[in-house]
Amino acid sequence: MDEFMQAALEEARSGLAEGGIPIGAVLVREGKIIGRGRNRRVQNNDPLAHAEIECIRSAGRIGSYEGTTIYTTLMPCYLCGGALVQFGIEKIVVGDSTTFKGCPDFMKDHWINIDERDLPECIQLMEGFIAGNPQLWKEDIGV
Repeated sequence: MDEFMQAALEEARSGLAEGGIPIGAVLVREGKIIGRGRNRRVQNNDPLAHAEIECIRSAGRIGSYEGTTIYTTLMPCYLCGGALVQFGIEKIVVGDSTTFKGCPDFMKDHWINIDERDLPECIQLMEGFIAGNPQLWKEDIGV
């Protein structure tokens, strides 16, 4: 696992330790992390506080997102995929694309390059969380 996915996984684990949903993301430009985020829907009582949204927020106003890559532990939903499209983030590296279908076709249709890694650490983290918190998970994905 590369250092950027490791950082995203650390964000996910921090979110879980805070009582939240274990999804993490980091935004990278020129080999450096410029933004970090984790799902904070529970912690902040904010339905829009998804990991990728929080990651983009933490990067702040950077002008252009050209040349950036976002690393995330779980395939994004349409909310987060839409944010990536809106800001022109060109590439996403996904740790787990099996636990949650998300919106890969939508992102591909909008020229985002997707690298699906399906890492055991990311999959096991989400599967364990979902098994122990099915109602919270359903709330998070809008079911």
